[in-house]
Amino acid sequence: MSNKRRFLYFLAIALSIIYLLWRVFFTIPWRANILTLIFALLLVISEILSNLTGFILIFFRMLSTKKKWNLVIPDYTSTQPLPDVDIIIVTHNEPVELLRKTINAATYIDYPDKSKVHVVVADDGNRPEVQALAKHYHVGYSGMDDNHQAKSGNINHTLAKLHAPLFAIFDTDMIPFSSFLRNTVPLFTENFQQLADDPDHTEPLGFVQTPQSFYNADIFQFNLFSEKIIPNEQDFFSRDVNILNGGNKRALFTGSNAVFLRQAVDEVGGFPTDTITEDFELGTMLNMAGYISLATKVPQSSGITPIDMKGVIKQRTRWARGVIQSCRNLHIFTNRHLSFINRVILLNTYFYWWAFFRRMIYMIAPILYALFKIQVVNANFWILMVIWAPGYFLLHYVMGDTSGMGDNAKIRNERWGEVQETFFAPYLFIPVILESLGIKAKKFKVTAKNVTYSLKDKLYILPYLILWTITLVAIIKFNYGKYGSEILVGSVITFWLLMHFVNLSMCLFIAMGRPVYRKNERFIRRVSGTVQATDGQWHPIMTEDVSEGGIAFRTTDGPVETIAEGDHIKLTVKHQDFTIHLSGQVARISHRDDDVIYSVQVEVTADENRNHYLQLIYDGSNKTLPSVQDTWVTPFDELYMNLVVRARTYERKLSRRFNRF
Repeated sequence: MSNKRRFLYFLAIALSIIYLLWRVFFTIPWRANILTLIFALLLVISEILSNLTGFILIFFRMLSTKKKWNLVIPDYTSTQPLPDVDIIIVTHNEPVELLRKTINAATYIDYPDKSKVHVVVADDGNRPEVQALAKHYHVGYSGMDDNHQAKSGNINHTLAKLHAPLFAIFDTDMIPFSSFLRNTVPLFTENFQQLADDPDHTEPLGFVQTPQSFYNADIFQFNLFSEKIIPNEQDFFSRDVNILNGGNKRALFTGSNAVFLRQAVDEVGGFPTDTITEDFELGTMLNMAGYISLATKVPQSSGITPIDMKGVIKQRTRWARGVIQSCRNLHIFTNRHLSFINRVILLNTYFYWWAFFRRMIYMIAPILYALFKIQVVNANFWILMVIWAPGYFLLHYVMGDTSGMGDNAKIRNERWGEVQETFFAPYLFIPVILESLGIKAKKFKVTAKNVTYSLKDKLYILPYLILWTITLVAIIKFNYGKYGSEILVGSVITFWLLMHFVNLSMCLFIAMGRPVYRKNERFIRRVSGTVQATDGQWHPIMTEDVSEGGIAFRTTDGPVETIAEGDHIKLTVKHQDFTIHLSGQVARISHRDDDVIYSVQVEVTADENRNHYLQLIYDGSNKTLPSVQDTWVTPFDELYMNLVVRARTYERKLSRRFNRF
């Protein structure tokens, strides 16, 4: 890192600290009524915590650059015996066909000695159809009745039957790639060798967490028509924050696609059962027991993320409550067994879930002044501009600059982070407060992965609509009739109102949803094969993309005139050393550059052909979705694009309706 860049980073932090000190000692309206004073204090505390979490992220990113953290996956070592690995696929009540994809993929995982890989389905529903599925794929089955300890109880029940020194955990929808063990187990064998060579200076490895990755667009990508612009919202944690945690050897366990040292988990008493985020708590328990944890950068599995409002809100509410609950169980503020760096990571995680409460405070503060002249910041405009503006804008620049520093991908900037915080804020701030007060949710529920829309789902838009309307009224009322210097003096209030108005507008579009037409996700896969035309001739092909219900390809020997839309054809595609046989109907013939692209609805027989075809589809990330943010497109561009796209959609609907008459 250059001295100039380092100076800017420290200057941003210094200016922000000066601003916060000024806020605490000179701007709190101590003589205001009690409610105004309480809100003013909450606003100051919110600003302090927001800056603190920003400082931590900057510090970790600078540290990663200085120490050149770069986790290199070693090869299997010949000096250490190859360990057995138990792969546990955890299921509760998910659809069998979803579970099939994960079990199928687990049987294709590469390992030097496949006899040492033991796949087991942990089913606390004790369903006959799941047991039959496990038998079909020749994998183990662990059924369970009357499980009162949720996911932890299911895993602990299964672990009691297993004995491998390493085990991996997968949720039902998390489909492992064939390279999963190759990119995790060598870290353990290397650690085993280091412990043998130098036990006094080597910390034992407790677990390796691979990134959470998803093969479908999330609610932000899909509902904002941004599948090519922004990465999955969860990538910010999995491929940025947790990598930094892992650089400190304190990566957090995120519930799936991780490999554990069995001895370490047994030592801490198995998976904790008094929390709904057993993953977060277990990882910390292992760190406190003296085990390190690492996080890899490249996804080694891929799952499905909910895109309906109900599913997303329910999922995040459970995570928020669980982390607050686990932090209370772990006593993160007073626990003497936590190292300094571990405590910082846990506090950063804990305060993250308070970001949504802070966001509500930030949205309400300018509204109070604009509509009711309730002043929660007692400050002169010019002093505010001198003390606040330099630190605020420089800190935002630094946060954006560090996110693309070194090997870190530019996954999300601060503006997108604010949009996402605003989206979750109305639904998460109350659960966070309740859980902090010890008021628990009634029952744990697994997040449904299927998309459902109903009238009730449409009501989720109401908080955003109410806040959006109030903010719009505040902007108009506050600026109406003002000229010249009056507008200038009120510009800070107007600035914040406009920022929140843009964020809330984006939230309205997200909550409005978008029709889902595609049943299956498409994956870019380039494999060779053949197609039989209606005249019986076979032609060589190269696939463009594949899905469970279709395949797109081009013929490598030029366009085939004997293939037309509506034709029934036969196809073969290669996967490993196996030839997959497919049949289907040509749905569309299109042109791309100089190539003719044939899109076919396919059917595959329920045998080895299906197993190989599923593996062809799901063995690897979905490259149709971006892994980094398009920095040229801002939320303002997105807002304009959504206005245009949705206006055209409504125009077409109106046109069709009036054309009936």
